[in-house]
Amino acid sequence: MTIHMARRRSSWMDEEMDQLREMADAFLAKELTPNIEKYAEQHHVDRDLWNKAGEVGLLCLSIPEEYGGGGGDFRHEAVLISAQAQAFDTSWGVSLHNGIVAHYLLSYGTEEQKKTWLPKMASGDVVGAIAMTEPGTGSDLQSIKTRAIKQGDEYVVNGSKTFITNGQQADLIIVVAKTDPTQGAAGISLVLVEADREGFRRGNVLNKIGQKGQDTSELFFDDVHIPAGNLLGTQEGQGFIQLMQQLPQERLIIGHACAAGMEVAFEETLRYTKEREAFGRPIFGFQNTKFKLAEAITETTIARVFIDDCIEKHVKGELDIPTVAMAKWWTSDRAQHVASECLQLFGGYGYMAEYPVARFWADNRVQMIYAGTNEIMKEIIARTL
Repeated sequence: MTIHMARRRSSWMDEEMDQLREMADAFLAKELTPNIEKYAEQHHVDRDLWNKAGEVGLLCLSIPEEYGGGGGDFRHEAVLISAQAQAFDTSWGVSLHNGIVAHYLLSYGTEEQKKTWLPKMASGDVVGAIAMTEPGTGSDLQSIKTRAIKQGDEYVVNGSKTFITNGQQADLIIVVAKTDPTQGAAGISLVLVEADREGFRRGNVLNKIGQKGQDTSELFFDDVHIPAGNLLGTQEGQGFIQLMQQLPQERLIIGHACAAGMEVAFEETLRYTKEREAFGRPIFGFQNTKFKLAEAITETTIARVFIDDCIEKHVKGELDIPTVAMAKWWTSDRAQHVASECLQLFGGYGYMAEYPVARFWADNRVQMIYAGTNEIMKEIIARTL
């Protein structure tokens, strides 16, 4: 066994992906890793990180070149997610910008919307966010209260959102709103709100138990007037369908991040247990340590094999909703278990925030909650039984 055993080479990796990984690792080592503590203290990454990433081609990796993107597919996004996990970073909301917000625009935006926003997202000049959750509404998106009511050639947006990733730095927010409050899910639409619109304001960065460097925020919309052309797509009432079609990729992003995080946490713990001594021998020499690590590497390997299969299916357009729900809940659940076991093997040092395993333990916990709680994932799975 070596300390790299956990990082099983994924079946979808090839020479191009290896080169991208080298570039991503180098970029993160230079621009992100030295600033992790600073980002945690200021609760956001430096704004110019986005532009620097755009300059080297790390933004919108899976968006077609005609819109300024990298012309790749989900594998390219997965490589960057893995590199970010290796850096033990959760401050930079790039996977949401790249793999979620940009793909809503690509999938449903008009040609004008795509040409207006995607090149700016690819350069880092525009940071993207999506606003679904509300203070009184979590996974039950049909019950949202935010309104975007059409008045002439405008929509007037009113409401509030919470737990919004990239909330402080976002220049463009995809807002989930009711364009027809009488129609339930059929009355939901997605609208584009620019952050410089009058009536839009940001709350404070929320004080979370983990992901301290991420600018997760409340957002408020008070009579925000946007052009009718800011409706995502050309038809009202498609928002709920759009969400259901895109949420599987968001859940796969989480599953892959969890699997990658498990691999890195395991490597760190294995290295530590072989270096740290107690009672005259390395901690790894104790049977309990060996057994805990044997369990951790087994669960980590299973997670990687499952996620790799999901990624291959997703790239082919064959990944179904129940399977990705399984992947999201199982990997996030097991990642938290592995994180807890690894933290325990570090002893008191595992509880110190300066140790990466402690940050992983705290940062990972939310993976079981957002993009649909794990309880919702089980409901989705159970519907197919």
